[in-house]
Amino acid sequence: MTTTAAVRPVVVSAKGAARWQGGHPWIYRTDVYDEPGDGPGIVTVTERRGRHLGQALYSPKSEIRLRLLTRGREPIDADWWAGRIAAAAARRSGLAATAYRLVHAEGDGLPSLVMDRYGPYVVAQLLSAGLERVREDVLAGIGAALAPEAILLRNDSAVRRHEGLPLEVVAARGTVPDTVAVEEDGVRYLAAPHTGQKTGAFLDQRENRLLVAAHAGPGRALDLFTYHGSFALHLARHASEVVAVDSSGEALARGVENAALNGFTNIAWREANAFDLLRDLERRDETFDTVVLDPPAFAKAKSSVDRAIAGYKEINLRAMRLVAAGGVLFTCSCSYHVSRTVFFEMLAAAARDAGRRLQLLAVIGAGRDHPELLTVPETGYLKGALLRAVD
Repeated sequence: MTTTAAVRPVVVSAKGAARWQGGHPWIYRTDVYDEPGDGPGIVTVTERRGRHLGQALYSPKSEIRLRLLTRGREPIDADWWAGRIAAAAARRSGLAATAYRLVHAEGDGLPSLVMDRYGPYVVAQLLSAGLERVREDVLAGIGAALAPEAILLRNDSAVRRHEGLPLEVVAARGTVPDTVAVEEDGVRYLAAPHTGQKTGAFLDQRENRLLVAAHAGPGRALDLFTYHGSFALHLARHASEVVAVDSSGEALARGVENAALNGFTNIAWREANAFDLLRDLERRDETFDTVVLDPPAFAKAKSSVDRAIAGYKEINLRAMRLVAAGGVLFTCSCSYHVSRTVFFEMLAAAARDAGRRLQLLAVIGAGRDHPELLTVPETGYLKGALLRAVD
């Protein structure tokens, strides 16, 4: 199948054109003067005087009307997708893992396309109506570039509702199993491509798990919001005991399976609310050589930022009080609406209130398989720090 751009171009304002020229691939509805109105897909884009600006994914029901694919005029067909996907995969060469992100949407110049590898399988998300319209070309491109054993579409992200698209999980090519055993620097765990968070696992923290393990002390470790135990598994190779905490018994059950997969017997799995447990541990004057705070997004909209900051401060303040002298705290936020500046201001305030002196060992973001673009702040959602207690 070959997809060609619409004959009638979409005409955008000078402000919209300036966004592309400034390095951001989105043009919003308010900056579109004239659009085809004949459904989503790939369109050519011009300014009002007719100057060609590029080709883009077009979503007529979305506030983000246009997502830039190329400034050129070349055919956007299956071969085009194969070439872009192959280039993105080549940038991931040398990763010491069998599960990682292959395409990070805007971060790889392929807006609204997310692709993750789990061993021989590919799990993808098509997150815009324009991309959904050319699904078959994208799938053909994946097959040509990567030759995976099977492709699963995890098109159940809530963002698809803004595009007027259904939420679904679809076997696109072959069969991806319910669980896939993958390896990360010698640690094995089970990913759940059909039902797990995101596309089956939290791949964006892969490099951070290795960083924390490299700094972990030999004593006790505490992993809060552990989910399937990804941090806990890496800590178990260094710590005498790991306490892995989550509010979901189902998630912890998968963590137990993962521990057994590695032969680890030094992880204690606890079903609990992290806020309540932190208060209880503080009352009992317990301490840990290593503490990991990897909570879900507390701010999913701008309106909830203040409340989110209060929540982040509380868990960080209490976690800081639990870190033994010389121990480390890894803490992060995946809330895009909480900026790095705001997050680090919160950490400083928490340290002051906790009465702790904490050295900044590393400022962290997502792994290099989740590239962040300087001109696209939306690609930089994950931020955090590795800290050492020096008192």
